[in-house]
Amino acid sequence: MNMKRIALGAVSLAAATSTYAQSSVTLYGVVDAFVQYADGADSETRVQSGGLNGSRFGVRGIEDVGGGIQALFTLEAGLNADDGTVAQGGVFWGRQAFVGLASPYGQITLGRQYSSVYHASNDFSAFINSAWGASTAVIGGFGGYEPVRGASTATGSSTGLGGPARVNNSIKYESPSFSGLKVGALLGLAENGASLKDNRTYDLYARYTSGPIDAIISYVDDQLDNPAAPSLLEAKTLTLGAAYNFGTFRVMGGYLRKERDDTADADGNAFWIGGDIRFDRHLLRAQYVNNSPDADDADTHVIGVGYQYDFSKRTAVYASITHFKNDRRPRWHSVVPTGMATPADSDITEFVAGIRHSF
Repeated sequence: MNMKRIALGAVSLAAATSTYAQSSVTLYGVVDAFVQYADGADSETRVQSGGLNGSRFGVRGIEDVGGGIQALFTLEAGLNADDGTVAQGGVFWGRQAFVGLASPYGQITLGRQYSSVYHASNDFSAFINSAWGASTAVIGGFGGYEPVRGASTATGSSTGLGGPARVNNSIKYESPSFSGLKVGALLGLAENGASLKDNRTYDLYARYTSGPIDAIISYVDDQLDNPAAPSLLEAKTLTLGAAYNFGTFRVMGGYLRKERDDTADADGNAFWIGGDIRFDRHLLRAQYVNNSPDADDADTHVIGVGYQYDFSKRTAVYASITHFKNDRRPRWHSVVPTGMATPADSDITEFVAGIRHSF
């Protein structure tokens, strides 16, 4: 009898091991904070969150369900390491929250997801699109619509859809790789009160990655029919990004064009070019960003250099110095504090020192 029980236990253990080997769940996160000193018409020193990477806590999983199909999910919460609050406008799973299926024919996912403008502005920037250095986060803000940094309910985006960087209530398809080329489409569906059929986000993109070459083209059409305002707001964002890796040295850059169809003249162009070079655990980066609205000559020119030292794969320290030259209109890569800039003195110089740990 004991031998039978041992045999049955061994078979059960083998079956359980086989079942669990086909699925996995990963807990991960990033804690990133930095000291920021900014000097303009006035000066300010503060602690901020998310320099190298946005601070976050996440869970992702994948399961092989047979027939070449895998089920997958991601739940990712953004946090502000400087004060412990929830990021992304207070939405708990505000960075990502989606579930889907992947097969040899591509991947389809449902939920709150990154749009292609996020990847175009983040993956091809030496300082990503975060609030430090000469980052692409300075791009936009031409008139109440921010094409790069989407919050939970960004002004000018389709109400309830989030923002063009992260889109709520979305359906996303991405093709398999065809010799390095992937194409995709995202549709954000409105679920918010009146004029539902007119509130939506379209997103089409293509990305080519092969060897040292990485390039993307992205088009996002974000439409809001606001009953409180009779005009229909439709914001169209075209973004191009490219990078070439020479080994220890990498160059990258991009271009963004935004057109907003309403009574305000809030169109504009932006471009950036940067690079980084690695020596063992040392990484140097530099970038120039230009933000140019069509309506006036209030351009912003940003140039910055940064340094990063990797203690390990998980822990790094970093620093940067950046100058924001503002023509007539004060602009930063985050909200300009009151008194930081005046019409006569709108330039800002920034110094940053921080630490990031991932797990």
